[in-house]
Amino acid sequence: MNILILGSGGREHALAWAVLQNPKCDKLIVAPGNGGIETIAQCAAINAEDTGAVLDLCAEEAIDFVIIGPEAPLAAGVADALRDAGILTFGPSKAAAELEASKSFTKAICDASNAPTAAYARFTEAGPAKDYIRARGAPIVVKADGLAAGKGVIVAMDQETALAAIDDMFGGAFGGAGADVVIEEFLDGEEASFFVLSDGTSVLPIGTAQDHKRAYDGDEGPNTGGMGAYSPAPVMTDAIIRKTMEEIIEPSMAEMAKRGAPFQGVLFAGLMIKDGQPKLIEYNVRFGDPECQCLMLRLGAQALDLMLATAEGRLAEMAVNWADDHAMTVVMAAKGYPGPYEKGTEINGLSAIAETSHEMCFHAGTTRRDGKLLATGGRVLALTARGDSLQEARDRAYAMVEQVDWPEGFNRTDIGWRALSD
Repeated sequence: MNILILGSGGREHALAWAVLQNPKCDKLIVAPGNGGIETIAQCAAINAEDTGAVLDLCAEEAIDFVIIGPEAPLAAGVADALRDAGILTFGPSKAAAELEASKSFTKAICDASNAPTAAYARFTEAGPAKDYIRARGAPIVVKADGLAAGKGVIVAMDQETALAAIDDMFGGAFGGAGADVVIEEFLDGEEASFFVLSDGTSVLPIGTAQDHKRAYDGDEGPNTGGMGAYSPAPVMTDAIIRKTMEEIIEPSMAEMAKRGAPFQGVLFAGLMIKDGQPKLIEYNVRFGDPECQCLMLRLGAQALDLMLATAEGRLAEMAVNWADDHAMTVVMAAKGYPGPYEKGTEINGLSAIAETSHEMCFHAGTTRRDGKLLATGGRVLALTARGDSLQEARDRAYAMVEQVDWPEGFNRTDIGWRALSD
């Protein structure tokens, strides 16, 4: 079959790699793709949020199946347009994508389904929001209500930081995403990422991971889109997975169906675990990045079968065949990220990195020009490895990092520290 993946990041490179392992894939196009993806698939230079351009490409290339990687096309309704055109699609409708596009919508779903989550309040003006923070005190969490590329969350450990976050958000630091603000109770515990597939009726857990949001070692510095991840997450025991499904995921999916917006695609639940009790931090309606790189390396060819079954409403007949292994991703980012950074710097050394079912360098913000590989984004490479143990996966991933010749890049050196120190 002819398959189109929409997106240009490390997540989409990992999805493309996994899809290509499956013999069902006859032709793969990624739009717009990046400098790494173009070495394994055809890239099409279109905007993934441009519904007309996506539909035209599907017609020109006789596309049978579309996998939507990032959240922005989902929030823009690209999945709806594709299904209206009769094209098999993996990804939720615009209505269901509100689970990520609006923090307050997710909170309303939790309220209606009694799913455990942090206490919260929503504000449309800075004054009342600041009054709420002063009354509640710190630590406290300030979130832009809309999509902010994973960066619209400020975990404020003191009142001054929280008040400054209000000024930033209502001052336009996150564009329209910060027009409304959700302020939440601070939850402590251990974070985990939990991924399930849903075809609108059936729900299937497909994996766990933990990522590292802070920019620097020791979980210091500003929040980022993610500086590394590992899978599986030790904190997600069988008992906690059951509790998460019964108390959070299944009630949420039932409430979405009740509202006439059944969820079809991958649901990524960010959880906080304390004393054996999971609470929902947020929902995302796509694979996490960099968690996806770990999951795809572990899933391999079956990832396509699972996504097809989700799109076709056959999820009840599926099962996930996990190897008893571990994976780790170490992200290399441009110096200065998540703040201002230089673009167009040259990356060398990748030819020395083996690309196998156990080791892959997934590209995010890269392009090729005049025979050179150039960095074009904040998060640029995701060095990903599998091993029989997490330590083995870590050793392989960091050995790959050592091969990269990119003076303008940086990475954390402690990915997986929590699991490895237990």
